[in-house]
Amino acid sequence: MKPLPTLRQLRFLVAVVERRHFGAAAEECLVSQSALSAAIQELEDHLGVRLLERTKRVVIPTAVGLDMAERARALLRGAEEMVEAAQDARDPLSGSLQLGVIPTIGPFLIPGIMPILREAFPKLKIYLREEQSAPLLARLESGQADAAIIALPYPSDGLETMELARDRFFVVCPPEHRLASRKKVRPGDMAADDLLLLEDGHCLREHALAACSLEGARRNSGFQGTSLHTLIQMAANGLGVTLVPEMAIKAGILRGMDLVARPLEDDSPPRVVALAWRLSSSRKAMFRQLGEVLRGALRSAEGETHAGSPATAMTISPDR
Repeated sequence: MKPLPTLRQLRFLVAVVERRHFGAAAEECLVSQSALSAAIQELEDHLGVRLLERTKRVVIPTAVGLDMAERARALLRGAEEMVEAAQDARDPLSGSLQLGVIPTIGPFLIPGIMPILREAFPKLKIYLREEQSAPLLARLESGQADAAIIALPYPSDGLETMELARDRFFVVCPPEHRLASRKKVRPGDMAADDLLLLEDGHCLREHALAACSLEGARRNSGFQGTSLHTLIQMAANGLGVTLVPEMAIKAGILRGMDLVARPLEDDSPPRVVALAWRLSSSRKAMFRQLGEVLRGALRSAEGETHAGSPATAMTISPDR
């Protein structure tokens, strides 16, 4: 039998290739730089190929180094899934869960659902990470995250997704704006307005444009928000109108602002809030249970809203 590289060596290789720096990779792996460097050298000697080009300032992976790092990621994922499968056999609802969430969902969903998740899964330690869709799904694919709460449509090849809720869009504008008098807003009504959008990289940007069919509309390109809260502030200062998902409206993002929120017409497509995980994951049954709990919590919140006054038109004025 041929001697094989160790998982420790493979983990070190992946860290160096991703970080392009021995010190940063050693810090990530919680070892000394000398120990990491020695392990990489042992791996190169074992394989008989050069994996990295070393200079005083940077580390550059060779072509074979990049190939070996990609193979190492797959092997590490397989090893992690083997451990997860054994853990699930003992107690599928215990252990830890690395759960990612995108920034246009996290602040409005997480505070309300965490107590519910703790009650439903008391033995499960949930660690949250907030990132934009692309880097978050990259972490999911690499095994650095176990599951993610994302918004669809979004490319999700190699993932299994479970719909949790449909999140429609509201037009947010000052109370004196011409759209403020509408009960519902037709997409064409916004064509003449400066539309305030999130910067590139946020999937909500494309979802908002699709919801109102305004791909060719005027956009205030001089102002691109980094968050929904930024867009709200810009709208309050008369820089244009913006589109905000219902989830954020319900969570009180307009509280204290002299703004009104009017829903788009019913046939405007909402974004879909979904839970995603790898098709190869051994924890599918647990993720489906998690999804059912999340779905129930969101339905309950929606029912409470409709039990009060229907969320068809909202006016939020500053606290006085």
